[in-house]
Amino acid sequence: MAPMHFTAGLDIAELVLWAFFLFFLGLIIYLRREDRREGYPLEDDVTGRINSPGGILEMAKPKTFVLPFDLGTVTQPNGDRDSMNLRARRTGPWAGSPLVPTGNPLTAGVGPGSYALRADRPDLNMEGHPRIVPMVGHPDFYVSRRDPDPRGFAVVGADRVVAGTVVDAWIDTADRVVRYLEVALPGGGSVLAPMFMATVERKRRIIEVDALLGHQFAGAPPAPVDGTITLLQEELAQAYFGAGYLYATAARQEPIL
Repeated sequence: MAPMHFTAGLDIAELVLWAFFLFFLGLIIYLRREDRREGYPLEDDVTGRINSPGGILEMAKPKTFVLPFDLGTVTQPNGDRDSMNLRARRTGPWAGSPLVPTGNPLTAGVGPGSYALRADRPDLNMEGHPRIVPMVGHPDFYVSRRDPDPRGFAVVGADRVVAGTVVDAWIDTADRVVRYLEVALPGGGSVLAPMFMATVERKRRIIEVDALLGHQFAGAPPAPVDGTITLLQEELAQAYFGAGYLYATAARQEPIL
């Protein structure tokens, strides 16, 4: 009787290849289920009807995540639908048709002015303290001598009309950068202008924020008075200035070519 061999007629390389294919397929299915924890289930763009996920790639089972610094827990997916009421109308009856703002386009929440309903609490650093704070009252943070201190600079819009004066800089205590400029308005009150939308003219002591016209700064969300800014307030401030890149003037809504 001929001796028996376990690998006789068995292609080990082929088995390893099939094992890899099955593992990779399972990994793709797992990842596709996990990335549907937020933003799902989908709904029809026109009717609002909920689309059933169904099939092997349906959403994963709800999982509860524990937030740091005793901020509670979050369970996803939870089936909640977006409660935002867009101030816009569709240009056509078909799915995917463009949205046209109704009312003030800078606050419509569409296009470059879109925003998410983030938590109405401050972002925290690794120590559990508010991450973005005004420079005043925080002597450990200061502007480098090689850079211009923006406080006292006039702020102008795209039309070079003075919108106000910088009275403080709001800093990111984690990344050590200026995130917002607090601009005092001539009519009273102040707003936060995103620093990364600003161009500093050191010699002329002017800061240009070309996202808006000078008079449009007055309609921006007011700067918090308690020295902290929440994640939602950040979204609203950035959305207002972001919307200006398209809606500040009628000419910006025309085709580029």
